Order: sequence, then structure tokens, then C-alpha cells
Amino acid sequence: MSNTATTPGYTAVLDGRVLRITITNPKRKNAIDYDTMLGLGETVLSAYDNPAVRVIVLTGEGGDFCTGADLSASPGEAARGITPEDTMVAANRMIKAIVDAPIPVIARVRGAAAGVGVAFALAADLIYASEDAYLLLAFINIGLMPDGGAAAMVAAAAGRPLAAEMALLGDRLPCTEAQRRGLITGVYSDADLEAKVEAAAAKLAHGPRRALELTKRALNAAALPALDAALAAEGIGQPELLRGADFAEGATAMLQKRKAVFAE
Repeated sequence: MSNTATTPGYTAVLDGRVLRITITNPKRKNAIDYDTMLGLGETVLSAYDNPAVRVIVLTGEGGDFCTGADLSASPGEAARGITPEDTMVAANRMIKAIVDAPIPVIARVRGAAAGVGVAFALAADLIYASEDAYLLLAFINIGLMPDGGAAAMVAAAAGRPLAAEMALLGDRLPCTEAQRRGLITGVYSDADLEAKVEAAAAKLAHGPRRALELTKRALNAAALPALDAALAAEGIGQPELLRGADFAEGATAMLQKRKAVFAE
């Protein structure tokens, strides 16, 4: 891995012992397409056997973390022969890469973390958010089910009632409330958020790599025993929904709404 990698959709910079991965689609609130999901997963996996990387910081450019799949890219992806199953494999590969990484992953969340962006954030080991940040499992609003293991991770951290409320109602959860419910590590002002992330990254970067790896493995074994089963169920259910009439109607309405917002 070179010290800097820039590709459409994200950048990866090795800053000392810290691998900084930034989703770079701020005009669309850091929505990601299929190629970006593939690249993000590959970038995280490439850090596994790289002794120079001791911690990963995952964030989004500008005022938002990630708003999930970029629906505007779907027609072009379909024309290239990319199936809903392919999309699910790419998304789940990214989630598993973060969860299974032998090094700690920090998510720095500003603004919106929505759709599979919620899963990207919750898959991290430490999740620090700004005071205006929120989590939104909006899948149900466009005829889909949560994916990326997001609902399973919410249930594991905060219980089934909150997971059901987020998944079935599709309402946003402010990160101040998410912290109170045990979903994220901490909430800070913008200035304090940057300092907190940097302090945590610096400490982890100089920690004992093998001890951190085994500690992380034990924590995930205790906290996320059902994640693989959830990802497998989503891999079957979500492609069915992606081919359904409810999604076609919901996606069209959402794209029209976004066009109106971006035109303002």
C-alpha cells in the first residue's frame, strides 16, 4: 500500500501509523456506489498484513459521514451487469473487513450516517460523533430492509426494541440519544471531536498491536455473535426487495426529492 491512494469516491492516506480513509462524495452527502464499496473493502483488507498500519480512521468529507448507497448510480451499474447480489456482497465485505480487522477502527461521524452508512459507523470499534450527527435506517422508506448488519449491531448494542424502532419506522436517531442508548462512544463539538479522534488514534497507534487484535476479537465474539447470520439473511432478502415495485417507486421518489434539494 502506498502512502496515499486517491480513487473516485474515497481517499486513503497513511499518516504515520494511522490509515485515514475518507469517503469523498460531499455533493451527494457521501453516498457511495458499487465501485466505492469494493474499493473501501479492499483498502481495509490491505491493512491487515501491513505492519505500518496500526489504526484506521474512517470518515466522510465535508459535513456528512455517509448516506448509504448512491441510488443515482444504480441504472449505470445495472447496465454494467452488476446485480443486487453483487451489491450485497460488496457491502457485506466492507462491513466484515472493518469488524474483522486486526487493528482498531475509529469512525468519525459528522452530520448524516444513513442506510449502509450506519453499518459502516457501527462496525467500527470506537465511534465518535459531532453534536449535529444522527443515525438513520431509512431503508423501510424506500421498500427495503436494513443491510450491512446494521439492525443486528443496533440490537447487540442497545437491544431489540431500539433496533425495531429504527428499522421499522425509519426515523432519524440523534447521536446524542445514540450515545445515551449505548450505540456510540461519544458526542462532541466539532472542535472537540477532532481532538478526541486524534488523541484516540495516537494512543492506539502506539499500543501493542497483537494485544489490541486479540482484545478486539474477544469483544466482537461476545458482542456480535449473530452478525454473520444477519448478513446471510440480508443477502437473501435484500436482492428480492431491490427487484420489487416498492423499491422502484421509493427510489424514484427519493431521487426526485434529492434533485429538488440539490437544485436549491
